[in-house]
Amino acid sequence: MYLSENYIVFPEGDTQEIGSELPFDALVDLNGTPIGLPLPDFRVIAYRVVKIRREESTGMRRSFHYLELVPASELASYL
Repeated sequence: MYLSENYIVFPEGDTQEIGSELPFDALVDLNGTPIGLPLPDFRVIAYRVVKIRREESTGMRRSFHYLELVPASELASYL
């Protein structure tokens, strides 16, 4: 049996623990919560999952989801 931990890694290098794993290329908010589409407004802070790294050790599984900031011009296409 494994204990699972999931983290998001911001572009600046800060990490934050989140409750569940995220799929690759998902749009998320500042707390790592997936953003539903269509977006209500393009003036939101959104990140995209661009890399997932997993570490396993005895009884522990960690997933690190690396994020990149999505520019407002790209978010306009999700309205």
